[in-house]
Amino acid sequence: MSWQPGKDRIEQLLSAGELELVTPDEPVARRLIANASKHLETAAAGMATDDLAGAYQLGYDALRKSAAALLAVQGLRATSRGGHIAIQDAIGAQFGASVQAFKSFGRIRRARNDFEYPDTDTRGPTIDDTQDAISTASRARDAAVTVLDQHLLTPWSG
Repeated sequence: MSWQPGKDRIEQLLSAGELELVTPDEPVARRLIANASKHLETAAAGMATDDLAGAYQLGYDALRKSAAALLAVQGLRATSRGGHIAIQDAIGAQFGASVQAFKSFGRIRRARNDFEYPDTDTRGPTIDDTQDAISTASRARDAAVTVLDQHLLTPWSG
């Protein structure tokens, strides 16, 4: 991958301290993908036992870890300051135009926050919400695997 898609946004996130440079690490990226796969399996089990909130959370975590894997192989990592939003912004800038699942990151993250930090009027996730999160996360994981397997990413060179 050339450093044109998202380059300016990555530089902004680095300058703001929301992303940091680390050693590019494909084994870490592969471990994150493996974790995402396990989360998807466990989310399916949660659906079967009617633990929709837990299944949704695991679907979201699988999506986030798939995205973080793509950053790891580039030598980029979200800081505690940037957190999940920095991952969303970086991946959206790089892959938002080409990977539909990553376009949904923000929507699923916001819904996850509503479900995890409810108020009196907040409903929990429905079966449809949860199936959508798991399906989207599965597509994101598959896309991340394809990118990693094809060695389409290079270390950050700002």
